[in-house]
Amino acid sequence: MAANDDAGRGPVSRGGVAPQPLFAVAAVLLGSFLANFDSRLTTVGLPDLRGAFGLSFDEGAWLSTAGIGSQILIAPAVAWLATVFGLRRVLGIPSLVYAAVSLIIPLVSDYTTLMALSVVHGLLLGTFVPAALMIILRNLPIRWWLPAIALYSIRVGFALDTSSSLVGFYVDHLGWQWLYWQGVVVAPLMGLMVYLGTPSEPVNRALLREADWGGMLLLGASVAMIYAGLDQGNRLNWLGSGTVMALLAAGGGLFVGFLVNESLVRQPWAHVNVLFSRNIGLGLILILLYTLTSLSNASLVPNFLAAVGLLRPEQSGLLLLTYGALPMFVLVPLSIWLLRHFDTRTVLVVGFACFAAANLWGTQLTHDWAREDFIGIVLLQAIGQSLILLPIIITLLSNIDPSRATSFAAYIQIMRLGGAEIGVALMGTWLRVREQVHSFYIGQNIITGDFDVVLKLKQLAEHFAPHGAGSAQARAVGTLAGVVQREANVLAYIDGFWLCFWLAMAALGVIALITRAPPGPFTPAPFGFAKMLLRKCGVQVS
Repeated sequence: MAANDDAGRGPVSRGGVAPQPLFAVAAVLLGSFLANFDSRLTTVGLPDLRGAFGLSFDEGAWLSTAGIGSQILIAPAVAWLATVFGLRRVLGIPSLVYAAVSLIIPLVSDYTTLMALSVVHGLLLGTFVPAALMIILRNLPIRWWLPAIALYSIRVGFALDTSSSLVGFYVDHLGWQWLYWQGVVVAPLMGLMVYLGTPSEPVNRALLREADWGGMLLLGASVAMIYAGLDQGNRLNWLGSGTVMALLAAGGGLFVGFLVNESLVRQPWAHVNVLFSRNIGLGLILILLYTLTSLSNASLVPNFLAAVGLLRPEQSGLLLLTYGALPMFVLVPLSIWLLRHFDTRTVLVVGFACFAAANLWGTQLTHDWAREDFIGIVLLQAIGQSLILLPIIITLLSNIDPSRATSFAAYIQIMRLGGAEIGVALMGTWLRVREQVHSFYIGQNIITGDFDVVLKLKQLAEHFAPHGAGSAQARAVGTLAGVVQREANVLAYIDGFWLCFWLAMAALGVIALITRAPPGPFTPAPFGFAKMLLRKCGVQVS
């Protein structure tokens, strides 16, 4: 346990030991991957969904916001709900309801009904990942934690790297409906694994009587509203939109209300003092920096290939599947071995250094880059994905009482889900603004009457003349404008890689501030080469 007792406040999170740990681990895998796949699929597949449902661009944007915002609303409270009601109740029935809603959504034609079902769909989906973490913390023996958390940790990178290919497969071969119908198959299977792998537990009525319902609602609603404001801000012109300003202001006000509530109630649900433990606070900052840095994998590479390379999701998805997802089957056991024998901070440095190197490599891109030119970048990102989130969670668990993980689990979910979605929204704005800036500056160098400009337009017009002399000049001007836009896009993506590079460097600086965790079940046992390295660094090892 950490020396700081405040960091260990909160209800006892440990429950009965799982009778069949393998089933419990399977439930963790299915719940985590289903949630991340579903969130990613509805993002990558949004153009297909708009066409299938007959939605306008604005309606499609609100559909995505409603689905993810409702996940953020419920996710922070799931750890507490699992502690009070038990995981069978929190995941069992909701998994069946989720399957039913997933079956119905593709059959709906009314937009209002579609939005309502999407909100319910998101609320149910938002329970899966937090509950999967609580299966590990609540019901698995501690010796199972490291491999189980490793599988939980790589779910994000694996889902990001496989979802594009899966979207293409569903749309081209099975039908767009399977973007939802996959949940009809997977969710009940997850519920079965939960039933087989977790013990039956009574409702904790004493904790239920002290429920901080107001705190849960305030935190979930505040983060969801802030996300909605940021997600719509890029589309609605930020400060020029009353809707965006209202969402951001209301979300900020509710968050202040949450902080006040937690300081006043007798039994706070997510004690704010958990944030004031040095290593825990820095660990949560690292989760946020990780989610932002990994945008180079989640956003920059596939979006560049789509916007500049003009590739379909399934075409760019093959790259991410082959060199991003598949190597994780080797990298996960490696990350577990490293954490058994090296300090978590050492592993974190390697992981963030890989992300920094990948992003620095990405700053060299040009419009000539094809899919194969990103192989090295995606491989480095796969290593980073496998060596970052797991040691961060182990660092957090090493600095609190693991049996009282409910309080800090709420903040993990905020950083995990809220940080990732907010980061995607902000990256979209960053790319749009930087593209406009570069387009303006490139345009400054294209002057009407300039010799080079006139010569280029003449060459293009001559090229198009055989296909229609009357429209040749207009097509030449349009082609030149397209070249300007393409180069502005390339420069914007280079700026995006630079941003992610400096975020990775900032993460390395934060790691330097983290102190050694107190001795506990996750303390590494160095041997051989690891012992030699530690002794050279002046660290005493037995």
